[in-house]
Amino acid sequence: MPSTEPPAAPSSPRRPFKLRETVLEQLRTAIVTGELSEGTLVSAPGLGRALGVSATPVREAMMDLAREGLVETVKNKGFRVTRKSEKELDDLAQVRLLLEPPAMRLAAGNIDDETHTELLRLADACLGAAEREDLGDYSRHDREFHALVLAGTGNPQLVELATSLRVRTRLYGIALLAQRGRLAASAREHHELLELLRAGDGDGAERLLRTHIGHARTARGRATANEDPPGDPGPGAG
Repeated sequence: MPSTEPPAAPSSPRRPFKLRETVLEQLRTAIVTGELSEGTLVSAPGLGRALGVSATPVREAMMDLAREGLVETVKNKGFRVTRKSEKELDDLAQVRLLLEPPAMRLAAGNIDDETHTELLRLADACLGAAEREDLGDYSRHDREFHALVLAGTGNPQLVELATSLRVRTRLYGIALLAQRGRLAASAREHHELLELLRAGDGDGAERLLRTHIGHARTARGRATANEDPPGDPGPGAG
């Protein structure tokens, strides 16, 4: 059975938040990047000691993560990081592909100057994090970038749903992309996507986002199965 305590405190986020938000971001990042691996059983007091805070904000954050589907409560023990089967990950990737790429047609041409400046900052931040293999920063900036892009559709329900799906898939495969030296190339696609959206090229933006979403899922699938035929893009790839 997995240890009841994490081996080390999750890395601290770079930006100031209120305590609960800080703890939530730390724990979410630790799960997304695999620092807290699937099946790990943790307690709020134990995590609180590791993070240097009381158990209360940890418990509150873990309840938020439970609603996101990242952890599950274990009676009288704490919380366990949920496991995702390959089928579940493929299903989530399929839903994302049905939602996000077609939405680029709505966002195309709707990126004003102020939003463009912020998206460019986030794209640069993603690339910088990818180049130094800081998966925590990468996942956070990537989530913010795609949420802001989707905001260009004018549909907040779509933004909320797509962001939730992105968190639930946990960006599986980004560690493998980083290990293989491919994460920076994937990060550069943020800049390409932004150029297409600014140019009003909805078709091009849709095609690119299909490929972009597929990268991490394909890396994870190939690492697990190690049997995809040459040239097969794998689940979720464009």
